[in-house]
Amino acid sequence: MSDVIELRELRVSAVVGVLSEERDRAQPLAFDIDIARPFEEASINDDLAETTNYAEVLRIATKVASEGAFLLLETLAYRVAREILAYDEWISSVTVAVRKLHPPVAEDVATVGVRCTVTR
Repeated sequence: MSDVIELRELRVSAVVGVLSEERDRAQPLAFDIDIARPFEEASINDDLAETTNYAEVLRIATKVASEGAFLLLETLAYRVAREILAYDEWISSVTVAVRKLHPPVAEDVATVGVRCTVTR
């Protein structure tokens, strides 16, 4: 499949982590989401009904992240991907990358994160 909808740098605050300081308050995260699905018909007809509405995908990712509390980024990434996949039967796969923007580590690192792909 060569058709991909790309969503980059969705910023969400969520409770995720194993340290007590991460469990006490939400921290800033960034999501990148790739949705593989055919959209040739949508492009020919210029019709939103024939593709995946990325506003709804962003809403789903934000809702999953902000309404839950997670120990692992891996769990969060997979839950977001599965919810997006369930939203639209035309999606063949979803790749979700999620990064902590201010990870609680001593080393000088910009972000830490995970990436997962869920397919039908």
